[in-house]
Formats: sequence, structure tokens, C-alpha cells
Amino acid sequence: MGTRLKVLNTFKALHRTRIAVFKDDARALSAARLKINDEFRKNKNETSEENIVKMIKMGSDVEAVLREGVLQMEHVGDEKLLLRPRESLLLENVPYCDQPRRKS
Repeated sequence: MGTRLKVLNTFKALHRTRIAVFKDDARALSAARLKINDEFRKNKNETSEENIVKMIKMGSDVEAVLREGVLQMEHVGDEKLLLRPRESLLLENVPYCDQPRRKS
């Protein structure tokens, strides 16, 4: 896959993740959009293949952190927050087992 295509795929993935992570939060959606666009615009004239590969890796890492590590919360009172986790962040409820598994 060409470098240009990888850059565009990273750009699109970041924006898709931004929309999923900051759903129903116009201020956060706008701020994230501006930051993503600004970072890509700032580096659009980069010609070093090595630097471009590093920036693609960094963009992919940022996308993974957003997707896996950001929770959305909403103020519902003076001292209360409502946690709104995405489906992808919810884990199966696995019961705790005191006995270690046997290796086969």
C-alpha cells in the first residue's frame, strides 16, 4: 500500500474514532476535528519517508488510545457524573476462579 494511501487511511480512522468516542458532545467533536486537521495540515509537506512512517504509527497509536481508553462522562448534578461507556468498552463478566488453570 502506498504511503499516501496509508496517511489517508490513518486520517479517516482518526475521524471515525473521534465521532464514535465523542458522540453527542459537540464541543469535544469540534475540538478533536480541529486538532486532527491541524496536525495533518502542519505535516503535509513532509517528504522524508522515515518521518512519514513514524507519524503514521503515532496516528494509529493515538486512534487506538482514543478507541480503547477514553470514556464519556456527563455532568448530571453539582457533584454527580453519568458514565456513558460505548459497547466496545464493555467486557464480559467473567467470574473469578480461585484455582489456577491446569496446563495441558
